[in-house]
Amino acid sequence: MTSTQEELERHRQVTPYGQKDVDKKAQVAGMFDAISPTYDKLNHLLSFGIDVLWRRKLVGYLRKHKPKTLLDVATGTADVALACARGIPDVQVIGVDISNGMLQFGRQKVMAAHLDRSIRLDLGDSEQLPYETGSFDAVTASFGVRNFENLTVGLLEMHRVLAPGGVLAILEFSQPRLAPVRWVYNLYFKQILPGVGRLVSQDKSAYSYLPTSVGTFPSGEAFTSILTSVGFRNAQARPLTFGISTLYTATK
Repeated sequence: MTSTQEELERHRQVTPYGQKDVDKKAQVAGMFDAISPTYDKLNHLLSFGIDVLWRRKLVGYLRKHKPKTLLDVATGTADVALACARGIPDVQVIGVDISNGMLQFGRQKVMAAHLDRSIRLDLGDSEQLPYETGSFDAVTASFGVRNFENLTVGLLEMHRVLAPGGVLAILEFSQPRLAPVRWVYNLYFKQILPGVGRLVSQDKSAYSYLPTSVGTFPSGEAFTSILTSVGFRNAQARPLTFGISTLYTATK
């Protein structure tokens, strides 16, 4: 087994609740259903609002390519779908997620923004996308690929539904390289965030799963290598905010 395969296997075995008789996919869906009522509030609070800036970077990259059809994978409560619909002229967005609870809140936000003609949210499995091959000009994912049960399968599906020449943009947490930043980051992610998350969401495991899943995710060059291995071209990693997150881009 290669080092990349070993990394992927370690990451696959990190699950929200550690239930050996329940697959990762089902645990992830259950976790997000459970935390969906407090997800948006906690997400913005725990990221100090920096997540808004990260999404702007993603939208700015996509805007240059002028996509007319866009799929947002693991759309959650539709933050990226909304940002793309607002920031990219004439784009039609479909968001797909495995958690019905998250989608319910996402649909409320889409209706409140009067963007229901530009955005549709579907319940679906990111590793078995219910869309035709080559049907989207752009595919995005924001802090979602880390939760795939089989990362390679999910990325292959994203590649499949992209049209030739289409663009991929993925936001994901990563490990800062600068030692002082990494120390503060680890303190916050491993000590403070799980406690606040448990208190607000009432879920004992969800916000402990987050730092563990980030720690085992093959970030940076390891992830761009995986993108290349499944068929993407020009895979690049752009660290954001001292490397706390990374914007990955590629083309089909």
